[in-house]
Amino acid sequence: MNAELDGDALQPDEELIVASGVSGRDRLLAALVLMTGVLLFLVMPFALRAGEEFFLPVTAGLVVAVALVPLLEWLERRRVPSAIAAFICIVLFIAVANLVIAAIVVPAADWVSLLPERIGQIKTTIKPLIDIYASLNKFINETSSQIALTRARAVRTVALEAPSSLLGLLTTAAPFALIQIFFAVLLVFFFLAGWSSMRRRTITGRASFTSALTLARVIQEVVDATSSYIATITLINVSLGGLVAGGLYLAGLPTPLMWGGIVALLNYIPYLGPLIAAALLALGGLMMFSHVWQALTPAGVFVCCHLVESNIITPTILGRRLTINPLMILVALSFWGWVWGALGAVLAVPLLIITRTVISAAGTPDIAGFLFEHGTLTARGPDPSREEPPPLDSPEALS
Repeated sequence: MNAELDGDALQPDEELIVASGVSGRDRLLAALVLMTGVLLFLVMPFALRAGEEFFLPVTAGLVVAVALVPLLEWLERRRVPSAIAAFICIVLFIAVANLVIAAIVVPAADWVSLLPERIGQIKTTIKPLIDIYASLNKFINETSSQIALTRARAVRTVALEAPSSLLGLLTTAAPFALIQIFFAVLLVFFFLAGWSSMRRRTITGRASFTSALTLARVIQEVVDATSSYIATITLINVSLGGLVAGGLYLAGLPTPLMWGGIVALLNYIPYLGPLIAAALLALGGLMMFSHVWQALTPAGVFVCCHLVESNIITPTILGRRLTINPLMILVALSFWGWVWGALGAVLAVPLLIITRTVISAAGTPDIAGFLFEHGTLTARGPDPSREEPPPLDSPEALS
């Protein structure tokens, strides 16, 4: 009887030793995973930036391909072969892209060539604003000197060089850019042509039915979230561009369709895109109109339309399902903009959606728990072994 009691008394100690060994091993593995993740996070931006010629067209092609998957599946459900359906998707995409380029680039070239001739008019038009600013600045300086809060500061003159080599730069970079575009188009075509078979092989190659079902759900969520966002934001941007073009036509600004296309394209870039569009419209108004307030009317039309779109229309249409934390958008925008420039800023939100969908399906690492609690990267529930035993006089102990 005593031997049995002694054996039973040793069992909790043995379990504690085994549990501590497992906990130490889990903490070691979690530490290795965390250090590897931090190292990859630090190295990845420089690798992506150094390999921009390869990674940028690949990433852009994959995002475009994922956005075209619903159209591909719609064609395949109507018994269109995968290769022909992929070719139709590519043709439609290239046709739309060519229409956009023809509507924007050709008139924009005329505006750029007209800019040097209108510099004098721009200076004359904004002279009242400069006078207001100078008067306000003079008043502030006099007030500050009277109450002795500030010291006089020397005025610095900054010389700006004209971009005289822009044409040569474009001429040099055009052949390589065409090669990248051709490579991206081929990537999109082959991705779409083999999408159905690739997804089928990936799902059926899983070892268990549960993992296959989970993988199928993750793939579908990535496609649905990315394509829904791109389709919805494209519809919103095109509507915004059309509305702004109509307002600019009534305001008398030439080539309103070009300005509407610029507004629609820049609206793909959160926060920064609308600011750039407003600045360009203000510049265009200053080039065409001699009165300062009339010159600022195109920018005012866009700002009013954008305020309605960003505060009412977009939140109502997108809803909570595609709502993204603004802080995450700013981080993604600054990250991809630093890595790949303007195209990276355009791809920032779709890449953020893809990354967020995959991480939410795979499970978010519990970094706070690793640093301050149980020492692993996976969230844990309450540990039953650490619960306090019931009191000796409680019904649980007596039973």
